Amino acid sequence: TVCDFRLSYGRVLSRRSKIIAVNRDKSQLLKNSDMFWKPTIAIQGDAGSFIVRLSKGLKGHRCPEEWPQSLKAGDSTKENANRAKANEKTEHHLNPLKVLHHVDELMAEDSIIVADGGDFVGSAAYIMRPRGPLRWLDPGAFGTLGVGGGFALGAKLCHPESEVWIVYGDGSLGYSVAEYDTFTRHKTPVISVVGNDACWSQISREQVPILGSNVACGLAFTDYHIVTDGYGGKGYLVGRENEDQLSDIIKQAQREAKEGKATLLNVLIGKTNFREGSISV
Repeated sequence: TVCDFRLSYGRVLSRRSKIIAVNRDKSQLLKNSDMFWKPTIAIQGDAGSFIVRLSKGLKGHRCPEEWPQSLKAGDSTKENANRAKANEKTEHHLNPLKVLHHVDELMAEDSIIVADGGDFVGSAAYIMRPRGPLRWLDPGAFGTLGVGGGFALGAKLCHPESEVWIVYGDGSLGYSVAEYDTFTRHKTPVISVVGNDACWSQISREQVPILGSNVACGLAFTDYHIVTDGYGGKGYLVGRENEDQLSDIIKQAQREAKEGKATLLNVLIGKTNFREGSISV
């Protein structure tokens, strides 16, 4: 990760730690250095190749067991907390974390996940497990919404044997829902799960406390499943009345995709306080 806003320009890096920075680009390698951080060693080169060579050079070396064990324990604590949060009942519609857990558990092990959204996708990043390298594609550090349809099309054409899933927010879906026409015409059967809360929630989450207004954040519980049908795919509406059938609907969507039909799950979701305090504006 470059030492930009994602690492608070280096403020999060301990001054007591030895820092090894690796980047192909010299300006990115030393970005914001000598302000809040300074690399002990700065290596201009490919990060992936560096890690592979480092691994070979450290053959036989073992770090103290307490450290990886403490990391695993921390992960386990977070996972248990996420599971507990997923079981909470939302005031309206479905708990988004519960939906994401269901999808993750049923998703094929060769799946490629395309993330295109704000709040729902932010939650998905905590719940869903990428199945391997280059199998999680998202809008990048600056949240460039609208990549979902194009990314999924490319992924399915390159890996026709894999399940390709798009995790959409209902706001970001508006940018590329028309690609369901493309998926149908070019026989690229992807599967989408849409977290539909009728809101730009990632923005609203901060805008309302700061400005006291939800202006421009409200959307509608649009019938995206019907839109999908109109483009030749197969859409499903999932709400509280058929929550107990969620797993069956996911499996049916997977079967439809295997038979060549692009599918979409329009899942009506409620509000939770998961990720409360995340900054987006």
